[in-house]
Amino acid sequence: MIPLLAALVAGITVAVFDPLRTLAIKAHITRAFHVEDNFIWRWLKTQGEDLIDKVKSLRAHGGTDEAGMQVVWDDRRDQIEQIQAWLMESVDTFIIVQGPRGSGKKELVVDHALKQKREAHKLLIVDCKPIQEARGDTATINAAAGQVGYRPVFSWFNSISGLIDLAAQGTTGVKTGFSETLENQLVKIWNNTASALKSIALEDRKKDDKDSSLSDDEYLEAHPERRPVVVVDNFLHKGSDPGAELVYDKLAEWAARLSSGNIAHVIFLTNDVSYRKSLSKALPDRVFRQISLGDCSPEVAKRYVINHLDFDAEDKEITDGSKKLTPSQKRKDLSELDNVISLLGGRLTDLEFLARRIKAGETPNKAVKEMIDQGASEVIKMYINSNESRKWTNQQAWSLIKGLAKNEALRYNEVLLADAFGSGGEEALAALEQAELISIQTQNGRPHSIKAGRPIYAPAFKQLTDDHVLSAKMELSLLGQSIG
Repeated sequence: MIPLLAALVAGITVAVFDPLRTLAIKAHITRAFHVEDNFIWRWLKTQGEDLIDKVKSLRAHGGTDEAGMQVVWDDRRDQIEQIQAWLMESVDTFIIVQGPRGSGKKELVVDHALKQKREAHKLLIVDCKPIQEARGDTATINAAAGQVGYRPVFSWFNSISGLIDLAAQGTTGVKTGFSETLENQLVKIWNNTASALKSIALEDRKKDDKDSSLSDDEYLEAHPERRPVVVVDNFLHKGSDPGAELVYDKLAEWAARLSSGNIAHVIFLTNDVSYRKSLSKALPDRVFRQISLGDCSPEVAKRYVINHLDFDAEDKEITDGSKKLTPSQKRKDLSELDNVISLLGGRLTDLEFLARRIKAGETPNKAVKEMIDQGASEVIKMYINSNESRKWTNQQAWSLIKGLAKNEALRYNEVLLADAFGSGGEEALAALEQAELISIQTQNGRPHSIKAGRPIYAPAFKQLTDDHVLSAKMELSLLGQSIG
């Protein structure tokens, strides 16, 4: 009786709810029911333009995330145009944009390379961070469903059906198959999303088109511009956590089907340099198209800070016809920028923090000194004195800090020969790279050298090694490990 009931419920779910879920996903992507795209809302917005402009101007003074960014996008114009060119090719498109956290990957792809797709409502962004950080199967299913607009979700039903399965096994000795695993639930969500994406890709097709004789698959192959784009953000976020492999493998397999089936273009955004290992399982015979984003050059970094300072400045003329000085022109201390940027590096998040501090009245030297102090404190807290379970030792972290304080880069194999890395060295280095203390550079596909995970960590490492008390304590710990 119970197996029959299970089959009946499963049949009803597929027949009734799956089409509704596909429609819900399609509405989520095309923003069909989004209030900002509603005609009445647009009319009200037009009528209240003065009020909205005032609110926007107030918000602009409170948070200027886009301040000065145009100089960065101008510098990265080649990468933006390269992504756009790849999306116009008829072959299946599988793009990876890799770069450290704070390098502007999402802004470059979503706001610039895919601006037209976003405005045409043919863009789906799947953020892996909330999915991976969810606790338990139910929360993971809800998080995955929320990213694509999969509704309705009966994640609680899986818990109840699991109890029914357990009860049936206790009485009959056989499972009913009533409950579904997390893997099956994720596959359902991604399959429904694929159906919605294909429907969006084909919605502009007409019966009297010149290529109306083509099948749907042939049509999509011939018209890459019709395909929507899926952006997978934060790919491999906390990829070493238990259960992460299942989530990322299923996501990669789904993305591979979208790409090889010409249903959608797929772009992965990741901080992790070891993404090939995960993606090669889904596409073992594919050469990935890759763009690596690094830090800004010193010239671009300086222009970014200056533009950030001048953002929202009123461009008015004085009575004698000359223009009013900009905030950056009024500052006498901006000659310090060249020296401080050489210490700070070109990481966008750090540059923005520097610009905010200067705008608040600090001199560039004082702002960077305090940022270095904060970076040093962060290194001690996160990598040396952390109480969380981790895959590296204090001695391994200190050995790298000491080496990188003296040298810009360390040879990967020489580091592994050190006493601190005698056991589990490669695993520790991979974990420290994941935690962003270091950055491992590759050459010909193999690890070659090690640098600081963030540019500002380099002067922070020097500051920590100059602390004689801390240095003596850690050197004694290193010596004790070598003797032991």
